[in-house]
Amino acid sequence: QVHLVETGGGLVQPGGSLTLSCAASGGTFRSLLMGWFRQAPGKEREFVGAINWNTGRTVYVDSAKGRFTISRDNVKNVLYLQMNALRSEDTAVYFCANSLPRQPEPPANMEYTYDYWGQGTPVTVSS
Repeated sequence: QVHLVETGGGLVQPGGSLTLSCAASGGTFRSLLMGWFRQAPGKEREFVGAINWNTGRTVYVDSAKGRFTISRDNVKNVLYLQMNALRSEDTAVYFCANSLPRQPEPPANMEYTYDYWGQGTPVTVSS
């Protein structure tokens, strides 16, 4: 059983930066992909980006490219989301998720790919 806990959310002004963390715990941690999703008020949850835990290869939604960076610490089992140039439309609850190893590699942008989810951390971008 993998337990994911997101931290780092909060209030930030437009144009500002914020870094979210997602700490994984619970037995021997195994992961193929770890992803970030977000859910804005009144909207469905959407994919933000993901990282292959072994290779470090990342993929992002178009709106995040050039502004957001996903990284991971394989030793501490922590996932990060560095967010720069934040906009009001980035306001949402941000969730991390873990996909257990499997072949072939499933699509990173689909919720069904992920086996475990965190509880989310809220990010508000407002002046």
